[in-house]
Amino acid sequence: MSNPLRIAVASRDGKTVSGHIGQCPQWIVFEVTLADSADSPPQVVEQERLTLAKELIFHHFKDDRPHPLQDCKAVIGGSAGKNFKAKMQQRGIEAVMTAEKNPTRAAADYARQCLTPPKPRPVGELICKVRDAFSRSD
Repeated sequence: MSNPLRIAVASRDGKTVSGHIGQCPQWIVFEVTLADSADSPPQVVEQERLTLAKELIFHHFKDDRPHPLQDCKAVIGGSAGKNFKAKMQQRGIEAVMTAEKNPTRAAADYARQCLTPPKPRPVGELICKVRDAFSRSD
């Protein structure tokens, strides 16, 4: 078995992967360990469920203190903007988008490098940009 990966999946309802993850307060944190054999499924263990206070939601976070998800290798969700992805990269966290709806499967598939890519959503991306522009409270 390899060293476990800490992976956070955005999930507003605790059952499905959420979109617009920069604004998502609810997260499921998994520890995923790959098996020695490629034929064996990874071991996925749910570590915790977090509901972030408004000032810790990535869209509002000022980088002025430690973040509860800072030890994660990756954050996974259905959609996110370019700024969110860039900020995560600066923090050393990979922001990964997917069409997968099951949070546990998303974490396992990320670790196995076979995560279903997100569906294109050009109109949705435009709506998110406008929403972000008017919702930021700096």
